Amino acid sequence: MDTLRRKLFLGRHAAASETVRLRKRKSTLYSKERCNTEQGVGLFGPDSYLTMFSIVLRIVNCFLVQTSFVPDEYWQSLEVAHNMVFKYGYLTWEWKERLRGYAYPLFFASFYKLLQIFKKDTVQLLIWVPRLVQSLLAALADVKLYSIVKKHESTEIAKWVYFSQVCSWFTWYCSTRTITNSMEVVLTIFTLYYYPFQGTKTGNSSKYLALIAFAIIVRPTAVILWLPLLFFHFWQELKKLDLFLYKCLPVGCLTLGISLTIDRIFYGEWVMVQWNFLKFNVIQNMGSFYGSHPWHWYFTQGFPVIMGTHFPFFIHGCLLVPKKYRVLLIAVIWTLVVYSFLSHKEFRFIYPVMPFCMLFCGYSLANLKTWKKPAACLLLVANLSVVLYTGLIHQRGTLDVMQNVQQLCKDTSGKDEPSLFFLMPCHSTPFYSHVHCPIKMHFLECPPDLTGNNSYVDEADLFFEEPLKWLNIRFSGQASLPTHLVFYNVIEQKIEPFLITKGYVKTAVLFHTHLPDGRIGSHIHVYERKMMDNR
Repeated sequence: MDTLRRKLFLGRHAAASETVRLRKRKSTLYSKERCNTEQGVGLFGPDSYLTMFSIVLRIVNCFLVQTSFVPDEYWQSLEVAHNMVFKYGYLTWEWKERLRGYAYPLFFASFYKLLQIFKKDTVQLLIWVPRLVQSLLAALADVKLYSIVKKHESTEIAKWVYFSQVCSWFTWYCSTRTITNSMEVVLTIFTLYYYPFQGTKTGNSSKYLALIAFAIIVRPTAVILWLPLLFFHFWQELKKLDLFLYKCLPVGCLTLGISLTIDRIFYGEWVMVQWNFLKFNVIQNMGSFYGSHPWHWYFTQGFPVIMGTHFPFFIHGCLLVPKKYRVLLIAVIWTLVVYSFLSHKEFRFIYPVMPFCMLFCGYSLANLKTWKKPAACLLLVANLSVVLYTGLIHQRGTLDVMQNVQQLCKDTSGKDEPSLFFLMPCHSTPFYSHVHCPIKMHFLECPPDLTGNNSYVDEADLFFEEPLKWLNIRFSGQASLPTHLVFYNVIEQKIEPFLITKGYVKTAVLFHTHLPDGRIGSHIHVYERKMMDNR
């Protein structure tokens, strides 16, 4: 009996050992295949070809965007960086009121400094290097968005999400620009990669919290988008106290300390710009000084416009995505609602919700059957036409005119030192960052009144009320006259007597837009003052 038991035990043990060995061999073979498939070869890891394609695409994107969008892409980034490195450049009133942090301009200032050290600080490199750097970050964000969906869902869905992302006209229009919103979108996508979605064990609290904190440093209103996701994470976290004490608190203190230190160095005093920014734009709602829109604008115009032909696929995708992604839809709606309470509204303010929306669009396209290819062609063709028009034609004059200004720095044959006055809505053009020459330049200023004076009118408004009167008062003596005037064609007839009397002659006419609006004309005119005895 004992002998029989020993035989049975040894037989079972041998079978178990053989089974383990077979599983081990199978596991080893599988891991090798997986290693070859996922790790791939090359510098960029598992998606090296996609990464290289994305980089090339965004570089092409960069060079096909030759138009202006908003003043902040120059005045709150490149102009400040130019001032930090080369010690001249205009700082707008926000910097005097401590509403802006130096962390974002410091990023571009580091590249300016390298160009200065290696004596390669030509005006063209100062213009294009920051944009190419932003293009690289945008390309990496595109790939990371693909990786997020591939990790949580499937390669098929990930491909369609990536397709939706690169086809989006507004993403193409904004992603390579040097505005804080574009950097916020990059950080949003990288943050999403580490976010712990419901029902998943993936995610890294420290990394995603650090990226959120950095996004808030770059643009304090980034906290609006992430509040629902932070609350959801905190709600589903079992060890809530540990999350707060060992993750949130250290990350928050560290990033705030870095921000305070950077601003202390450049402002010369301790200041919390994030609080000042939120207080001015959100709590006091002072942004309405620059224009206001009805409360429903984001729902009826803003969001549908930036989504474009993606909008029906976004709606369809909202009905298809798994339950764990509903928090993203909540974040999108929450952001639109919160921004709707602010009087001053812009398309770019809601740009950071676009990556979330692309996930829903990708789900929609992946689940289409008969109409998948026609839908893809529709997105590609429709968005391409908008991309080319907005990137190469619409609002290009304000950048083209800076090339004329650059020529004034090179031309030293004139008797008088060149000087310019931009008689345009404030901050219409870039400034010293696009000239890189300490030429005398002035523009119509428009800082808001922070003293509570109800009768306050800024310089730009005073000029446009009575342009001819304003010019005659401002330039009553010939010694103060600038050598060049730059303005939109809409005021040419109004100031024509001044131009004739003071000896100004038209030297350039530059196309700007097919859609003139109010103070913004279809063309930009450049006038040069000739000596009276040469007339």
